[in-house]
Amino acid sequence: MTTRLLIVLAIVAGFASQRMQGQSDRASQSDVEKHVEGVTSCMPPPVIVKGETQNCTSLTQRMTQLHIPGVSIAVIRHGAIEWAKGYGVRQTGGNPVDADTLFQAGSISKPLAAMGTLHLVQQGKLSLDSDINASLHSWKLPPSNAAPGATVTLRELLTHTASITVHGFPGYAAGAPVPSLVQVLNGEPPANTPAIRLDGAPGANWRYSGGGYTIMQQLVIDTTKEPFPDFLHKTVLAPIGMTHSTYQQPLPAALLPNNAATPYNDDGAPVPGGPHTYPEMAAAGLWTTPSDLCLYIIEVQNSLAGKANHVLSQSMTQQMLTRGKGDWGLGLQLGGSTPDSWFSHGGVNAGFESMFVGFDRNGDGAAVMTNAQGGERLASEVMSAIAIAYQWPAWQPPVRTKVKVDPATLARYVGTYQLAPDFSVTFTLEGDQLMTQATNQPKFPIYPESQTRFFLTVVDAEVEFVTDDKGQVSGAILHQGGQDHKAVRK
Repeated sequence: MTTRLLIVLAIVAGFASQRMQGQSDRASQSDVEKHVEGVTSCMPPPVIVKGETQNCTSLTQRMTQLHIPGVSIAVIRHGAIEWAKGYGVRQTGGNPVDADTLFQAGSISKPLAAMGTLHLVQQGKLSLDSDINASLHSWKLPPSNAAPGATVTLRELLTHTASITVHGFPGYAAGAPVPSLVQVLNGEPPANTPAIRLDGAPGANWRYSGGGYTIMQQLVIDTTKEPFPDFLHKTVLAPIGMTHSTYQQPLPAALLPNNAATPYNDDGAPVPGGPHTYPEMAAAGLWTTPSDLCLYIIEVQNSLAGKANHVLSQSMTQQMLTRGKGDWGLGLQLGGSTPDSWFSHGGVNAGFESMFVGFDRNGDGAAVMTNAQGGERLASEVMSAIAIAYQWPAWQPPVRTKVKVDPATLARYVGTYQLAPDFSVTFTLEGDQLMTQATNQPKFPIYPESQTRFFLTVVDAEVEFVTDDKGQVSGAILHQGGQDHKAVRK
C-alpha cells in the first residue's frame, strides 16, 4: 500500500513537473516575444531630448523610409542566441530574408581575420612585435621617407596604429577585372585604390586602415602557404561552428540565387551586377549571417572567461580585448568600463551595411545586417532598441537636456571650422537657431546643453566651442563615437 501510494505520488508529481515545465517554457517564449516586439515596434532616435515626446517608428517603417529591402537580426542573452529573425526581402519581389540569409559583412571581416592571425601568433608562427617584412615573402612594405628606417609590426596593423594608407575598399563590380592581392598592395591596374604604403611614424597615432589588414592578409598567406578562405575556415569559422560563413570572393555561384541577399544603393536601386568582389578578404571579404556573428561573439566571451577556447587561449583573448590608442584592441573597437565593457565592429561594403556588439562578461550581444547603403544607420537604431528592450548598461540612446542660450552668445560661434584639409564644418544662425553643416552634407539644427557645448539629434554627436587666451572663439571639438576631433576656426 505504501509502495503504491509512493508510485501514485510520483506520477502526480511527474505530471505537475511537466505542467510547470510547460508553463515555464510558455513564460520563456512569452518573454522572447515581448523582447522581439520591443525591438521591432519602436526604433529609438539617436538622441533623446529630455522632456520632449518621442515619435515611435517601427522597424518595417524605417526600412521603407531608408530604402532598405532586408534586415536580419540575432540577439544573445546570457551566453546563448535567444532569437534570430529576418525582415523584408533578399531582393525586391523575391524571397524573404530569414535567419540563414547571407550578407557581405564589410569591415566586420577584420575582427575574425584578426582572430585567425592571433592563432598563428599563439602557435609561434608569427610575432606581434617583430618587423612584418621579416615574415613577408611575396611582397615587402617599402621604406618610407615619412618615417626613415621605421619598421611596422603586426600589433600595429591590428590596432590601426601602423600609419598605413588606404582607409577602405570599394570592391570590384560584376564583370570588372579583379586584381591580385599584390596588385592591390602596389596600387597597380586593375586595382582601383592607391598603393598601400607607410606615411608616418608607426605607433604614433590611431588611424583606421583597411590597407593595414590587407598587408596582414598577405602576411598570413606567406606564413601558412594556404588560400586565405581555407585558412580562415579551418582556423576560425569551423571551430566556432559558423557554418553559414565564408571568405570566398566572389561567393560561389551555387550560393548566390537561393541564400544570399542582393545589395542595394541608398536610392533603392540594386547595385548594378550584384555583389562586388573583394580580393581584400581580411578587410572586407566575409559573407555571413547575424547568427554566425553571434557565435563569434559567444566564442570571444567564453574564451575570455576560460570556458571554451576553440581558437584563442584565455590570455590571448585578454590581449585582444586590451584597450589601446583610439579605444581599439587587436581587431576590435572597445568601450564601456568594468564590469560592463564591450567589443564591437561595423561593416560597410557596396550595398551592405552591418554591425555587432558583444559584452565581455554578461553574455549579452547582438548582430544586425542589412542589404542597402545607409543600413548602418538602421542597424545602429536596432542596436539601441535591443539595448532598451534588454536593459543593457550601454548602447542606449543618450538623454540630453536643452538649455537657454542668449542669441548674442550663439552669434559668437558662427563661422567655418576646419577639421581636415578637405573637410570643414560651418555654423550659421537662423533666427535663434544655430545650424551646422559639414562638407558635402545636409544642414542640421544643433541645440545647447551648456553655454559652450551643443548636441545634434540626427546623430549622437556633440560640439564644444573653445576660446583662446583673449576670450575669442578659436576652434571647436567634435565629440563622436568615442573620438575627439579638433577643428580650427578659419
